[in-house]
Amino acid sequence: MKKIVLLLFALCLSCKSTSPLTASKHEYAKPVDTTKRPISNQKKKVYQFEYLGVRNDFPAARLNGFIKNNDSTYTASIWPENFPINPSPWYAFKLWSKTERIIYVNLDYSNGAKHRYAPKLSADGENWTLLDSTSVQRSADSTSAQVKLQVGKDTLWLAAQEIQDHRRVGEWVQSMAQHNFVSQNSAGKSMLGRDLYNLNLSKGLNINKPVVLIISRQHPPEVTGFLCMKAFVETIIEEGSTNGFLEKYRILVYPLMNPDGVDLGHYRHNTGGVDLNRDWSQYHQPEIEQVTSHMVHETATHKNDVVLGLDFHSTYRDVYYTPHESIERKIPNFTKAWLEKIRVAVGLKDINESPGKNLQPTSSAWFNRQFGATGITYEIGDDTPRGFIKTKGVESARAMMQLLLAE
Repeated sequence: MKKIVLLLFALCLSCKSTSPLTASKHEYAKPVDTTKRPISNQKKKVYQFEYLGVRNDFPAARLNGFIKNNDSTYTASIWPENFPINPSPWYAFKLWSKTERIIYVNLDYSNGAKHRYAPKLSADGENWTLLDSTSVQRSADSTSAQVKLQVGKDTLWLAAQEIQDHRRVGEWVQSMAQHNFVSQNSAGKSMLGRDLYNLNLSKGLNINKPVVLIISRQHPPEVTGFLCMKAFVETIIEEGSTNGFLEKYRILVYPLMNPDGVDLGHYRHNTGGVDLNRDWSQYHQPEIEQVTSHMVHETATHKNDVVLGLDFHSTYRDVYYTPHESIERKIPNFTKAWLEKIRVAVGLKDINESPGKNLQPTSSAWFNRQFGATGITYEIGDDTPRGFIKTKGVESARAMMQLLLAE
């Protein structure tokens, strides 16, 4: 009798490990170690000089040191959270002065990282303008840049990209959830306890609907990808509610995958010191473990068939990382047709596509491995004009809905 009980217990454990409500672990040709690595936190403080004040004690700030060189020139040290790391020097801090004056700030990057993001200015942290290129001088090797600023009693924000921190993204999520067919949820908590936001878009019941998964901000500075994702989702909400799309399809959105990294001003990693877009295999990091579990649980519970997964990122130029033609997927002709519709709609001569064979544990590879879906990494250029970013988001959503409704 004891042997029978033990056998049944072992069978139950086996059933649990292969449960359809749990994300499977996957092996890749080019595995990446995503176990926790230490990070170096910046000190949040106010730097006070005779005339000038500087601070980094706010979410999404990045400033590791600030010194005075002479009466008009200062040096800001910008260091990453750990090494090795993608060279994406993020910076954000506030400045003010007792009197109106022109100052020069050297943005000094460490370990050979090169200046990447064009400086943005804001008076309130909400509305941003690009600092005139004549006020930015790079060093010969681009490992530093000097910016010319006019400062006064009113606080001036300087940042690598527009700030979209956990609070601001949360406010956008709440505004989207005001629609009666959109619900706001949480997929779990980050390592430091921040909500992993989730939006569910669907008219009527969720049961038996094909699903599109949308994620963004695995890498903190990649704000342009997030801006495109916002326009994409807003278009689905505005037009998908009237064209029949949300009656036939369910959309699950995870707009801020790395909230700790965003609020801490990280270059790329989470609080575990890891690139989250390499953890879609063994799920060592809590953000990926919880979001993948949420995706699998939600779709399995409601008997949804995941057909498409989109991950919005930023890089030096607009590009689509798509599945190679040899990769089997549920809608094999979707990618080419979608990109062509986007190309025509936004008036491009060519579309920048880069097919891959899913060799690394990334989200786009996981969408295919876990669900057999088409997985695409949607990259927007760092300096892509903001109006064009919105246009691409809108037209991409329209093209997707047209194609999927025709399936």
